[in-house]
Amino acid sequence: MTTTATEDPQGRPARERLCAPGASEVSRAAGAPGAALAVLPGVLASALTWTDAHRTRFVLPDDVLEPHTQVNATLKPLGELAQLGSTIRRTTVPGTPEHELAGDLVAYAWEQVHEGALLLELLRAEPFAAYPYEIYAAFAGYGLRHEGFEALARPLTATRAWAHTEQHANRQLGLVNSERRVGVVTHTDAGGVLSRTWLGGLSEPWMFEGPSGYALTHTVFHLTDWGRMPDRVPGKIDGYLRTWLPAWADGCLESGQWDLAGELLAVAASLPGPAPAELLDAVWPVLADVQHPTGCVPETGVPVQDPAPDPYPFIDCYHSTLVTAFAAALSLRSLRQTDARTDETTPGRERHTP
Repeated sequence: MTTTATEDPQGRPARERLCAPGASEVSRAAGAPGAALAVLPGVLASALTWTDAHRTRFVLPDDVLEPHTQVNATLKPLGELAQLGSTIRRTTVPGTPEHELAGDLVAYAWEQVHEGALLLELLRAEPFAAYPYEIYAAFAGYGLRHEGFEALARPLTATRAWAHTEQHANRQLGLVNSERRVGVVTHTDAGGVLSRTWLGGLSEPWMFEGPSGYALTHTVFHLTDWGRMPDRVPGKIDGYLRTWLPAWADGCLESGQWDLAGELLAVAASLPGPAPAELLDAVWPVLADVQHPTGCVPETGVPVQDPAPDPYPFIDCYHSTLVTAFAAALSLRSLRQTDARTDETTPGRERHTP
């Protein structure tokens, strides 16, 4: 992993490499079979509990529609709560506390956007912007819809300007996935866009660093609809990721990039076929140790030992905590599906429900 300074997921200035001493050695030692399944239920429950306890921090301010309001500090966190919460809800077992809590958090986010009415106002004010549509699509993919929003969005997404908005390929792939979720004809072919991404080009693995890492993870998220459709991953990309994810994840652990490590785990759990169990067993115990007793996970750096209820500023841990919950839910699903397939194909072995 390249160790130069990179931009963090909140768009703040670049940071120097932060190293958690011994992390890579721990990851190599923590790969006992079943190690991931031993910690994942607790990691997921704890991260969701922390998010629920801090739900008021996702509340939109009264001036959210004003031009001076910072989208990255208001609408972006709420959209991430809706997106990751809805995926966790769909991935977890109905009736479990995690399933119910995830659904409650999505409902809370829907209330914050006035059941879509606020997003309609945003779309009216900024018809050239994609983010109101992408936030709406997170709800639409979950089954929450607003007729007025979609009535205005239909002609806007049919314009030449919409089809020719200049953006990075992985962001364009996200827009295509949003269109799929809303149920309209996509403005371009997803395969052509995928070929222009860092991942789609099967870039030299030693060129991996922060920005390319986040571009890679989001390419997979948009391609698979946030892990719901693993079979959308082409065979060559599947093989490439299975080969190089262990090295990239180990580099993230060594440099204390916990948020990116979590996203890579979510990618690993979004691949078609059997779960990459050795990778999950190696990395999840390390991330579980990084998680604070309250459930939050820092984005970067050496984890603090402070027993205080809020050891990190909210802006420095909300995203990595949501990502940890998201990756944990996907990993549990992937590992359990692999176990189920093994039970069905191993002669003389009884099938057990986890």
